[in-house]
Amino acid sequence: MNYGEALKFQRNNAGLTQKQLSEATKIPQQTISWCETNQGEPSIDFCVKLADFYGISIDELIGREIKNS
Repeated sequence: MNYGEALKFQRNNAGLTQKQLSEATKIPQQTISWCETNQGEPSIDFCVKLADFYGISIDELIGREIKNS
């Protein structure tokens, strides 16, 4: 899963539209769309704000799986 898919998954899992998420987080809807469609990588500030909003880690937010070595 790429960043955009993971971000969209979390938003859909919360039952929110991009507009609702934008209003709740004060992140511009265009920025949310830009990240969800993989037009660029989200900033760390963006990730922190969303992870805090959802109550999850940044790793969970971006779909990162930590593999034990």
